[in-house]
Amino acid sequence: MTKLFALRWDETALPTLDGGGGDTGPRETRRSVAVELVIVFAITLGMSGLRSLVSIVETQIKAREQQVSLGQFQVSVAAPQSQVGTIDLIRQLLSIAQGLAWGALGLYLLWRAGASLKQHLGLDFSRSGRDLASAVGLAALIGIPGLALYLAAHALGMSLTVAVSTMTDVWWRAPVSVLIALQNGFLEEVLVVGYLLLRLRQLDLHPAIAIAVSAVLRGSYHLYQGYGGFVGNVAMGVVFAFVFLRWRRLWPLVLAHALIDIVALVGYPLLHGHVSWLP
Repeated sequence: MTKLFALRWDETALPTLDGGGGDTGPRETRRSVAVELVIVFAITLGMSGLRSLVSIVETQIKAREQQVSLGQFQVSVAAPQSQVGTIDLIRQLLSIAQGLAWGALGLYLLWRAGASLKQHLGLDFSRSGRDLASAVGLAALIGIPGLALYLAAHALGMSLTVAVSTMTDVWWRAPVSVLIALQNGFLEEVLVVGYLLLRLRQLDLHPAIAIAVSAVLRGSYHLYQGYGGFVGNVAMGVVFAFVFLRWRRLWPLVLAHALIDIVALVGYPLLHGHVSWLP
């Protein structure tokens, strides 16, 4: 049992950081990696976290002024981006493409740093069946308690009412919802788990500290949903980062995240207004 929960880095690490150059040109240093991390997350999910923090502070101020709970305010995960149907579809697809590009940026930077997508991230298809089965198990492990936590937080006034999808009821809503879910899984697990943990490994952070950084970052860009969303996603971040360190495979995390979001994005419009327990 002690061995199962022991935190350790992979013995096969990325190249050691130093300040040298040599005949092969400049090499990465601790400072260059730290600067890279700041820049990457300043233009991606770190900035989303700051915006989310501002959003929850604004909502909290409004709630105090109106003397109501956070549950009286509604927020959407997937919402229309235009009142013109075709433009809405195009903007949704562009948002998906941007998220995929952010994730691809993390993979590219790791590749430039000497990482192998197969060896360091497990992004190969040699264990497709096992990865899918693991993803289903992880999705159930995270999704069911996560829903219970949201309902409890909402009842306690610590969470906004999350209308998961308010997209227009058009023919492309379901396929675009699936694409959004796949994009979310790819972007977040590649950047917040794979990319971030491997880079923090190079900076010699203890695995427990790296997991905490990854989990808090994940929670930060969900703060707009309320404090329940923050806590739930921090817990998810701890589990996912720990699983990655144990399995050394990113696919189960990407697929599990996508499955959770598919159920939420596709299921919410079907259930809302038809079941009493869903706010």
